[in-house]
Amino acid sequence: MAKKGSAEERELVHKLWDRGFAAMRAPASGGATKKSLPDVVAGNGKIYLAIEVKTTTKDKIYIDSVQIDELCEFSQIFGAKPYIGVRFKYTKWLFLEPKNAPRTKKGNYRVEKDYALEKGLEIDEIAGIDKQMKFD
Repeated sequence: MAKKGSAEERELVHKLWDRGFAAMRAPASGGATKKSLPDVVAGNGKIYLAIEVKTTTKDKIYIDSVQIDELCEFSQIFGAKPYIGVRFKYTKWLFLEPKNAPRTKKGNYRVEKDYALEKGLEIDEIAGIDKQMKFD
């Protein structure tokens, strides 16, 4: 799974470069700091993004709340917008702001495929290229 995850992160980095962002994968957890770093950091001089990347072949993704708390803390200090970047099998990249991501009873995060498809932002939206209308 680690190989697949890093391949997905590299793909996202390339997509951000294609949209005029300087982007990089952050060092693996436990590397440079005791705090978790986002998987991908990107910026274009106007917009700065910190993205926690999650991919799966299933219809749900569970994320430990500490991981997202640290994403938000990093983003606040760095001046970036935090996103959970999800990719379900056979779907495009979708992005959720942590404040809009569903939580479990224990406070962790649970992103279901249907929810992400309905509420998630596309890459051009978070890059400031395009806005999509979402209907409730």
